[in-house]
Amino acid sequence: MTLEEILLEIWRRALVEGAPEVEIEGRAYQVRRTPKRHLKEVDFTFEGRNLRGIEQNPDTASRWAEMARKGAKIMQFTEVPEGLATARGRFFANVADGKVNWYRSGGFGSSPVPRKKKAHE
Repeated sequence: MTLEEILLEIWRRALVEGAPEVEIEGRAYQVRRTPKRHLKEVDFTFEGRNLRGIEQNPDTASRWAEMARKGAKIMQFTEVPEGLATARGRFFANVADGKVNWYRSGGFGSSPVPRKKKAHE
């Protein structure tokens, strides 16, 4: 499966279907709730990297939160460095109502979004 297919599958199973776990390439990943906000989250691996999908917090000031407040199902994706329990804080993509949106500044090296060259490069 491609990363895009995996993100869509995690979003669909966790947020749309409300499944207690997501199976990716024969491996089951538990859907948990965050302690404070009770948002759904899923830790998984892709190409040896530890990743996390987390349901959009509707109580923030972002446009994604505004969409979530209006009922959109949105999951943000970030990398969790080896040995750490928490994410880096930068998202590389999200899935909003079944569409993958890639962030250019998310820091995930294998993101399919090409980096724009600067004029001096």
